[in-house]
Amino acid sequence: MTGTLYLCATPIGNLSDMSPRIIETLRSVDLIAAEDTRNSIKLLNHFEINTPMTSYHEHNKAEKGRTLIDKLKSGLSVALITDAGTPAISDPGELLVAMCHKEGIPVTSLPGPAALIVALTLSGLPTRRFCFEAFLPADKKERSRILKELSKETRTIILYEAPHHLISTLKELKDALGDRRMTICRELTKKFETVMPMSIDMALEYYETNEPRGEYVLVIEGMDPEIIERARQSKYADISIEEHMKIYEGEGMDSKTAMKNVAKDRGISKREVYQAILSLKK
Repeated sequence: MTGTLYLCATPIGNLSDMSPRIIETLRSVDLIAAEDTRNSIKLLNHFEINTPMTSYHEHNKAEKGRTLIDKLKSGLSVALITDAGTPAISDPGELLVAMCHKEGIPVTSLPGPAALIVALTLSGLPTRRFCFEAFLPADKKERSRILKELSKETRTIILYEAPHHLISTLKELKDALGDRRMTICRELTKKFETVMPMSIDMALEYYETNEPRGEYVLVIEGMDPEIIERARQSKYADISIEEHMKIYEGEGMDSKTAMKNVAKDRGISKREVYQAILSLKK
């Protein structure tokens, strides 16, 4: 029989958030795969966990992943932990989970802290629908594409950022999204936890005189859907319904489909489009 991969969430700051179930699991598995063994050994020592440990991180995830798969197939049980938070969320653990599923190896997740969820619940912004982008990509072209997508995102947006990049990221967000409501969370669950509801403009002003310190989670208000709808409708305000129909028919759509799209674009009913076209023909 194969072993099981256990995804074990670890504290993002406060060690008291470590669950008894996870402590017991880390003690009982055959091997712990950790993002940074030098960091994780402090956690294991604190809870008197003596299980052997190996490194598994972004730079060795493919090769070490195969090694871990072999160990799991031989019947060993493996726990995966990150430096802080839940494995496989913006983390190389997602590849190991995919490899396990491909090989038919059981995977289970032991829930616990996740910075994005903690920040979202503290933000005071809508929580029913949200999108998580983690850290924006370093590649300029890819970063620009993501920011352009976020400019039209109607869900609450959650980003991670390091202190030395915070100000430049806030400036990019202002350029791409305009001034939005946001909540800046730093050092979550730690002694100096800070939660600051403000706007992007206010944040830029604040950090002109206050040096960013600690790890940040940015929770940003999504675009108002009504603004997007008005912008979409105004795009066609200067052309007639007949001209609007010709645009879609020119793309190869039949009249019925074109009529449906025109109605949606203009925020009116299909019947109104039909009546307008009928009156033109008369």
